[in-house]
Amino acid sequence: MDDRAAWFAGDLLGLPVPAHAGALREGGVAWLTDAFRASGALGYDNRVAAITAFEEKLGGGTGRKLLLSVAYARPDPALPTDLFVKFSRDYEDDFRDGLRSQMEPEVQFALLSRAPDFPATVARCMYADLHAASGTATLITERIPFGRNGIEPAYEKCVDYELSRPVEYYRALLKAVARLAGGHRAGRLPAAVARLFPFAIERIGFMAPMPYRADQLQRRLDRYAAFAARHPRLVPEHVRTPEFLAEVAATTPRVLAHEAEIKAFLHGDPRLIALCHWNANVDNGWFWRGADGELECGLLDWGGVGQMSVALALYGCLSAADPELWDGHLDELLALFAAEYHRSGGPQVPVADLKRHLQLMTLIMGLAWLMDAPAVIEKELPGLAAEATRFDPAFRGNETARMRLHMITMFMHQWARQGFGALVEGFVRDLETPAL
Repeated sequence: MDDRAAWFAGDLLGLPVPAHAGALREGGVAWLTDAFRASGALGYDNRVAAITAFEEKLGGGTGRKLLLSVAYARPDPALPTDLFVKFSRDYEDDFRDGLRSQMEPEVQFALLSRAPDFPATVARCMYADLHAASGTATLITERIPFGRNGIEPAYEKCVDYELSRPVEYYRALLKAVARLAGGHRAGRLPAAVARLFPFAIERIGFMAPMPYRADQLQRRLDRYAAFAARHPRLVPEHVRTPEFLAEVAATTPRVLAHEAEIKAFLHGDPRLIALCHWNANVDNGWFWRGADGELECGLLDWGGVGQMSVALALYGCLSAADPELWDGHLDELLALFAAEYHRSGGPQVPVADLKRHLQLMTLIMGLAWLMDAPAVIEKELPGLAAEATRFDPAFRGNETARMRLHMITMFMHQWARQGFGALVEGFVRDLETPAL
């Protein structure tokens, strides 16, 4: 089969899957009607009567996007008319098209989310299917009306200083993550979860072996130190002192030597393994005020969904928060997560256990994925002024540079404030202490 074909045989619903917007337009209302019926979103007593808006978009990490509006033969307030279409394919960009297989779990999850009483608030799935052999997938959901009908505007990642009270948003996000994880542990999700999202540490891409040797990490630490010296207003003083850098350099080989044991620990506690959204940042949610005035949220962008340590989901959510939120609210937020996880059907987990797992997860993720941040920032923003701060318009306008600066700052700040050197030594002592 031509890998650049317009249509592929669907693996899940038995209909052809459109690979791009042109194919979907060709299929028209007849294909949309069949697709919505096959997913269970549309009854056989109704049909899609017209396409009223059709606007292609480019954005996100993979595939093309489409803003689609439709009319139904029998209008129904329960049926969304403004829709969002996500394709895995982008035939005009080989790099983006090469990431097409990443949508497979998102499509499978979207169909599962149509189950009654699903414990997480998600954008309503109208259709989802894939052709796994080619990596072709298409997902159609309701479009969230950001900035209208009581829904707050869309927010961007790593600019929490633009939020009036950031902690409210993280409370809502963590409660949403906990409800899904707890609902899974309580057996409230369809039985297909076990087949579609089996737990195995080797299936979790972020838990792949560390990509660096000790000497390679040291070179990256040296580059971080040089970057911090050139841009002292970008890097807080307490994470660029010679004493701090010496501690990181001394601890890093210890982490590499015990990497396998740390990862086994992080995924060896069955109380903490559940189906999770791993990247619940403010840009992957939509927010509204409930009747009691409390902020609530739904979650978007389910790429990477699967069974994992809840510590990875906690890290994925909190890694985009400002260090000040970690300093002032971490224990509160972990207690909130633990309570909501248990209330939703998950096991009871002490906050101290959650915190240790989160700290070790932050350590592993930081060393594996963030140490190239200075090189990326300097590539994205050549000629960055020595006096630049994170509020510089250059960072506001460049998401990649902004995220990398934020993430490496957050990582080093947590290392200093939460004592990652002592954390590693304590972990190693526990390994070396014979069980009684």
